[in-house]
Amino acid sequence: MDLLVPLYNLDDVSERIDHVGKQGITIRLAMAYERDVILDWVRRSFDKDGSCWAGECEVALSRVPASCHIATRDGELLGFACFDATAKGMFGPTGTDETARGLGIGTALLVASLAAMRDAGYAYAVIGAVGAHVKGFYQKVVAAVEIADSEPGIYRDRIGRG
Repeated sequence: MDLLVPLYNLDDVSERIDHVGKQGITIRLAMAYERDVILDWVRRSFDKDGSCWAGECEVALSRVPASCHIATRDGELLGFACFDATAKGMFGPTGTDETARGLGIGTALLVASLAAMRDAGYAYAVIGAVGAHVKGFYQKVVAAVEIADSEPGIYRDRIGRG
């Protein structure tokens, strides 16, 4: 299912970004020179099941400025979050390294990206193809609501999924 996030109600995001900053983690927009490193990491970490997140991430990294936030610590990539990749106004894909989960990185990446969308003039963001295991996270963190009859949504008739 798809979820809808009212960006005009988005709280101040600095506290959530500062929370990971106190752990030495930086949340920032990706830079063009990091493209290949990020795409290799996304393929290796998240595309094992044929999810094709690297393709969406490549689109986000092709923009200037990029529409992909990353989380880093000491030169190591810990997470990513894209927006305006598959379609304008959509958040995702997003992922955090398995070894860094539970530190607040996913939350910080989510709110940084949604704040960027809000600042670009969007009133709402769509989070596409949300699995049941993360639906509650989005509802709690950013007051996302389910969009009725949104499955399969934009991801219909996908090629290469065998």
